[in-house]
Amino acid sequence: MSNILKKEAFIIPEGVIYLDGNSLGPMPKAVAARVQSMLTDEWGEMLIRGWNFAGWMDQPMRVGAQVARIIGAAEGSVVMGDTLSLKVFQALAAAIKMNPERRVILSDTGNFPSDLYMAEGLVGLMEQGYELRTVAPEEVVDAVDDSIAVVMLTQVDYRTGRTHDMNAITELAHRHGAVMLWDLAHSAGAIEVDLEGSNCEFAIGCTYKYLNGGPGAPAFIYVRPDLADTIKPALSGWLGHRQPFAFDLNYKAGAGIERMRVGTPPVIQLTALEVAMDLWADVDMAELRRQSVALQEQFITEIERDVPQLTLASPRDSAVRGSQVSLQFHEGFAAMQAIIERGVIGDFRAPDIMRFGFTPMYLDAADISAAVKIIADVMNNNLWDQDKYKVRSKVT
Repeated sequence: MSNILKKEAFIIPEGVIYLDGNSLGPMPKAVAARVQSMLTDEWGEMLIRGWNFAGWMDQPMRVGAQVARIIGAAEGSVVMGDTLSLKVFQALAAAIKMNPERRVILSDTGNFPSDLYMAEGLVGLMEQGYELRTVAPEEVVDAVDDSIAVVMLTQVDYRTGRTHDMNAITELAHRHGAVMLWDLAHSAGAIEVDLEGSNCEFAIGCTYKYLNGGPGAPAFIYVRPDLADTIKPALSGWLGHRQPFAFDLNYKAGAGIERMRVGTPPVIQLTALEVAMDLWADVDMAELRRQSVALQEQFITEIERDVPQLTLASPRDSAVRGSQVSLQFHEGFAAMQAIIERGVIGDFRAPDIMRFGFTPMYLDAADISAAVKIIADVMNNNLWDQDKYKVRSKVT
């Protein structure tokens, strides 16, 4: 059995139970020293030579290979760089070009808003009758027809944790001639993913949640290997060029997935992520998933026993739930602030969702019981009902 619980490998402040790794993962202890070494020994000593001698230029592909292993992607099919929003734009633009006779992008109302914003922006730029069509998550299957160019979905709903069936929806999309694009922001490092087995064309995702890459950590993009040499990048950046240092005035797409590179890689952030990804080298995703479900089931059981005023907003069936449990409460924001002040960190999503993430790499059964005890105290004694807990900051 692979070693899942690695609590000693992370910085978790004393007295804190961290149930928000679905939003920002905690910092691995090894990151600080490695980043300091990169700053001092590589940037400091090597200066510009670091691009060659410290392997900075190859880092997006090297780290991409680490990510590929835990999302079921073929070797050489994942590259790192830029933000998730840019990767959504890249993948969606390339997907649309694969279906030039169709004009409809299908998504759902459970998709992360940023994905929809980027799709809206792309539709606005194209001005050729393109349409972003959104339906309720449970209506996606019925909405796929022969008019759809691209189906763009997030596998795990950021609010409720509800999951889409990747294989079934991809097969349905292909049966109707549509291209499939998956967002794995709440999947990578949380649930078992088999991109290669799904046969989807594109996938994108971020690395600052379950993968613990840190705030601003770069996103990844996957392209199915048989397509990687023929897709047309809409963002034809310098480092996606076949020979960046030939300085051609015209763009010539690079080989394979490297053509999906855009700008200069964020070396400091990639260095932190590379260290974090080392922790996944011996992790069996099936075992991680089993332990995650066990922690979630414990949490749900204890919450429903001790805190009846909170309503389960996530699917009860763990088979269609990601690695989070969401609870509804009419004053969810204030309640979450009171809970956080007492050392249990989750987060809030409008209008009334309290989210808790479950990561077996640094959480165990004792943590869950201790967290429920604090939540019950806050809720059962109305400790949340104070003005200071109702003042909203920019990030909730």
